Amino acid sequence: MTDLQRPNHDHAVRILVVEDDRSIAEFVAAGLRQEGHAVDVADNGVDGLERARADSYDAAVVDVMLPRLDGLSLVGALRRANIATPVLFLSAKHTVDDRVKGLQSGGDDYLTKPFAFAELSARVQALTRRGQLPVEPTELTVGDLHLDRLTRRAHRNGTPIELRPREYALLEYLMRNAGRVVSKTMIVSHVWDYSFDTGTNAVDVLVHRLREKIDRDFEPKLLHTVRGVGYVLKVA
Repeated sequence: MTDLQRPNHDHAVRILVVEDDRSIAEFVAAGLRQEGHAVDVADNGVDGLERARADSYDAAVVDVMLPRLDGLSLVGALRRANIATPVLFLSAKHTVDDRVKGLQSGGDDYLTKPFAFAELSARVQALTRRGQLPVEPTELTVGDLHLDRLTRRAHRNGTPIELRPREYALLEYLMRNAGRVVSKTMIVSHVWDYSFDTGTNAVDVLVHRLREKIDRDFEPKLLHTVRGVGYVLKVA
C-alpha cells in the first residue's frame, strides 16, 4: 500500500519515505509533516522507484531492506536514470561495510536503526541544504534564550547552558515551535525513537531537567506547563 496523502503547502519541501515497516514509516512521516514538509510514503522498492521517477522530491528516506526491490538497487536505478534526489538510507545494519555499500550505491547519508526523529530531521535538513533549498535558521531565539543549531550550544542572557543530547533535542523542538503548545506525544516523536514506551514518565523528567537549566536562575520563566495538554516555550 502506498500513502499518497500530501499536505497542501505551496512551497513545502517534498520528501519520499520508502519503508516497509508501518510503525517506522508512520513515525517518520508524521514527524516530517509536523515540520511542514509534504511527504509521500511507499512500502516497497518498486512503488518507491516509480514515485521517485514520476515526481520531483527534495529528499528521500529509503530503507535498505525492502520487499520487491531493495533500497540499494532502488537508488542505483535512480542514479542510472540521472535522478539526483538526495537519499538518506535507513538500516538495521551497523557495520562500516554496510554504510560504504549504501554510499557507493548512490546514497548521500546513512542512519542506523533505532534512531531518534531529531537526528533524522537534522540529516534530512542537511541533505536539502546541499540542494540549495530554503532551510530553517541556524540560530533560534526566545526572549534572552539563544540556541545555535550548528554548534549545538545554548545560552541565556549570556550565560552558557550545558545540555545533554535529549535536552538539546527537546529545547530545539520547543524553540522551533515557540508560542505553540506541544503535546507529550509530539515530544516523544521528536526526541525518542519509535520503540519508546509511552507509558513512562520520561517526558516529565526530561522537561523538569530542561526547566532547571533554562529557567531556575533566570526571569522571566520561559517553559510553561499547560495542564492536560502539554508544554509551551514563550515569553509570558
